[in-house]
Amino acid sequence: MSSRALRRLKGEQRAQAALNALKLTDEDEEEQMKSDETAHKQKNISNIFELIGEADVDVSVSDEETAERLIDRKQEGAPLEKDAVKDEKSNKKKKKKKKKTLAEIGRDDLSVGDDIDAFLETLEKKKGMSYQSADHIATENRPVLYVEHRNLNPETELKRYFGARAVLGDQRSKQRQRQFHRCTWMTIFKDTWPRFSRPGISMSLVESKDGIQHFTFEHNRDYQQVQFKFFDAVESMDPNNFVVLLQLNPYHIDSLLQLSDVCRIQEDQETARDLIERALYSFECAFHPVFSLTSGTCRLDYRRPENRAFYLVLFKHMTFLEKRGCPRTALEYCKLILSLDPDNDPLCMLLIFDFLCLRCREYTTLIRLYEEWEVHRNLSQLPNFSFSVALSYYHLSQQEDISPVENQQLKQKSNVLLQNALIMFPGALMPLLDLCTVQPDAVVSSHAFFGPSSQIGQPPALSELVSLYVGRCHSLWKEAGLMLWLEENVRKVLKRVDLHDPYLEDCQNKRKQRYQSAPRNIHRHVLMSEIKEATATLPLEVTTQPGMGFDPLPPLDSIVSYIRPERQNMGASNESTLSLFFRSLLPNFNLQRPEDRQEVARAGRELNQEVNRLMVAMRDMLANIQFHEPQWENNHERDEEEWD
Repeated sequence: MSSRALRRLKGEQRAQAALNALKLTDEDEEEQMKSDETAHKQKNISNIFELIGEADVDVSVSDEETAERLIDRKQEGAPLEKDAVKDEKSNKKKKKKKKKTLAEIGRDDLSVGDDIDAFLETLEKKKGMSYQSADHIATENRPVLYVEHRNLNPETELKRYFGARAVLGDQRSKQRQRQFHRCTWMTIFKDTWPRFSRPGISMSLVESKDGIQHFTFEHNRDYQQVQFKFFDAVESMDPNNFVVLLQLNPYHIDSLLQLSDVCRIQEDQETARDLIERALYSFECAFHPVFSLTSGTCRLDYRRPENRAFYLVLFKHMTFLEKRGCPRTALEYCKLILSLDPDNDPLCMLLIFDFLCLRCREYTTLIRLYEEWEVHRNLSQLPNFSFSVALSYYHLSQQEDISPVENQQLKQKSNVLLQNALIMFPGALMPLLDLCTVQPDAVVSSHAFFGPSSQIGQPPALSELVSLYVGRCHSLWKEAGLMLWLEENVRKVLKRVDLHDPYLEDCQNKRKQRYQSAPRNIHRHVLMSEIKEATATLPLEVTTQPGMGFDPLPPLDSIVSYIRPERQNMGASNESTLSLFFRSLLPNFNLQRPEDRQEVARAGRELNQEVNRLMVAMRDMLANIQFHEPQWENNHERDEEEWD
């Protein structure tokens, strides 16, 4: 029985109660009503209020209003039209014969109990279960990197946690007053932002092949000039120049990125996040009509500098969402970045995908990605996936709505995966326990397999991956149940080590052959994540390079669409004193000729070398200085005259 039919049945009962109350009226008023109804029959006028008191008549939605109007007319002494209702019932006999009456269905369903409200509640629960099962089936049929539009908005997740009233506040009252802006999925235009005008960014379709569409962002001539000014501001090393540039061009992407980093360093997180959202809004307004965020078939080449900014804006926005407490929304942006170039993965989003899945308890999503990509991507060779997949199986085994047999299977699967992860990456255990402030057992700490040699002997690339995982995911292990589970499996691993399990030798050979040097995208991810445990393991060729927040560690095979023109500095002999004076007021003034600048650069290098030699000599001299206490003679005849 549908909920709508039950509501109609409730209206029928209320209408019947109203009629029973009307039957208690005086005999004189009933005779008057009969005479009036006879007159209405002769005039063939139907009653506009349909009050249905029979069990075989449909009840409309307005039955409650009808009963109230009848009661009001009864109190005023107005005539009630009962026979007109009978006429209406006789006119609807053909319709009633075609379907079973709602009242009969209601009596059959109410045989279990007369509480309609309780029955409605159980019906809604059944509907909810059917909706959840339908959503689960639809999720399984979708690609693993499928992106949903509604999950790109952090307010959707915040409403789920705190309710719409707490999230929106007084925004509903201001919706009618605000001006019209373009509808976007990722961000919403804020009234505090400057007036939006297209900054000169557009998107074009490069090619479409095998169902995959390749796009690229483009800069027009005006935007290129602003980009050149931005490079001058970067060379000046003055953040105020970015502020001035944004005042003239409020939606310049690289300036927003660089100034956001400056605000974040100054611990102004709100302003930093607002600047990233403004850049994201500017990008979304420049999308190609065919470009889709959810299809998973749109690609952007990271080698093009115009596309890199979009990757970086999405990554920084994802980071702010995770810190804000919206891991489900951050996971959706992680899938979006990964879908833009899943083969190359320029920002190495696989190193953070597992963390976001565990944060928002999307265990099945993580396991599904691991099973589908393990064949061609070898995800088990990454420490984060080896430990996180085992952790996902453990959390699934702790759920209450599974059978004991399934619980035992999931628990056994998690134990096997965790033991394999500990054998493959033994250097991760002690740093993990250290960050979780857990004192290891004497048997574990004294064993050579998990001792200091396991950390010192691992390759540099592996140390970088392990440090990144431990520094990012150690908070996920700070549970009493997880630590007991970890301790149990560590003891089992030590038994396997003592029994010389052949799997140990296999893992040792893999560690020696692989992880010799990490690819460039892993270094880029570590730089952008800013996890101190992982940053300390970066090689010198990465740390010695000058890094910029708007383009960290650019690819070596970049595709440059336009080049910054060289500055034209005229010699001093070709200019008058007055022109030199006015040109000296410019920030990029340089009086020297090109050949003079080369000589100055050569002299500067020589000066730096001399200064370095002098510093080394001073350091050696200070290291060899020995201070001796003066030996005073025991001469009691010394007086204060010697100090005069």
